[in-house]
Amino acid sequence: MTSELFSPLSLRSGQVLRNRIAKAAMEENMAGEGQLPDQELFGLYRRWAEGGTGLLITGNVMVHAEALTGPAGVVLDENAPLEPFAEWARAGKSGGGAIWMQINHPGRQIGSDMPGVVWGPSDVGVDLGRHSSRFGRPVAMTAEQIGATVARYAVTARRAEEAGFDGVEIHAAHGYLLSQFLSPLVNTRADAWGGSLENRARMLLDVVRAVRAAVSASFAVAVKLNSADFQRGGFDADDARQVIGMLEPLGVDLVELSGGSYESPAMTGRRTDSRTQAREAYFLDLAKDLVGTSPLPLMLTGGITRRETADRVLDSGVAVIGMGTALAVTPDLPDRWLRGLEADRQMRAVTWSDKALASAAGMAQVRLQLRRIARGRVSKPGTHPAIALISEQRRQRKALRRYRAWLPSRRAA
Repeated sequence: MTSELFSPLSLRSGQVLRNRIAKAAMEENMAGEGQLPDQELFGLYRRWAEGGTGLLITGNVMVHAEALTGPAGVVLDENAPLEPFAEWARAGKSGGGAIWMQINHPGRQIGSDMPGVVWGPSDVGVDLGRHSSRFGRPVAMTAEQIGATVARYAVTARRAEEAGFDGVEIHAAHGYLLSQFLSPLVNTRADAWGGSLENRARMLLDVVRAVRAAVSASFAVAVKLNSADFQRGGFDADDARQVIGMLEPLGVDLVELSGGSYESPAMTGRRTDSRTQAREAYFLDLAKDLVGTSPLPLMLTGGITRRETADRVLDSGVAVIGMGTALAVTPDLPDRWLRGLEADRQMRAVTWSDKALASAAGMAQVRLQLRRIARGRVSKPGTHPAIALISEQRRQRKALRRYRAWLPSRRAA
């Protein structure tokens, strides 16, 4: 059974994806010693590579050693050894597909128990109600810190290419740093990086320019962008349309559309907006609005689990469909689709009323499956979310102790 889903896609960099199915980034939080990828991540990406996916996008790799989304985050900066990343790239390409590294800075979305820095465009903290204390209080970045951070993205991209990756995806969604600059709710600056959308997009555009200048013309550069933040008065679909237009002249190959943030976790299916009520393809309605005007090919991620849904997304004009949780449960799902089969298991739903806690439990469930797949085992998606969350919290405490011991040596380097 073939369709547009299994046709190649040529990108402006000259890179050709073998099909229209991408493994979207999931925050694995599986770094080994020294915040480096190790055998667990290599095994995980070999499983995905063997499953027929045309493009693998890694979980977010940190550009700044003092700013991690979690204590087991992978860091690729000027001082990181390249060989572990080269092995990661080889694992991801072992099945004949491409692998891109997602590069990111968390900004204000950093746990209050983490060492390092908590930066943002402004000193506006994460509002999670009674869970707000889980995050550190951000300090508004100086112009010098903004410039240094832009340079860090370029360094990470250059080194990713040196390690053998086929491209990078710049993360400007889900409430991380570049998304924070885009948001009028979080970015209250009155200087060149705040106010109008053009100013709020300035840091993202500077990052894209710096990355594109640091890598070869044949190296893919993509951007992950919220179709909307799903917060009243926040970044919306019209803003997304304008930002996509700003990205087009800068040599971007692909824009991935997602949505939400820790405060409104639409990307996990915990929806707070009527436009994301569909059980699958959460952001398809918004994507349809953007496809008609986008000068760049679009990738859509969020809740796609069935072949029928994937075909419907492509029929809307989207160029690539992205899947996360579905591939955490069934790593060979593209090959199954090619043979006319569907997934034989689904992730257990988290129905807790506390959105923040439910989102954390959902991510813990996914990471549990990733570790099982990495070890050559089958997924176990029926695990109770409370058990997954407790297991994840234990792992994170151990990783935090290791990160705290490692960070002073990186600062001294």
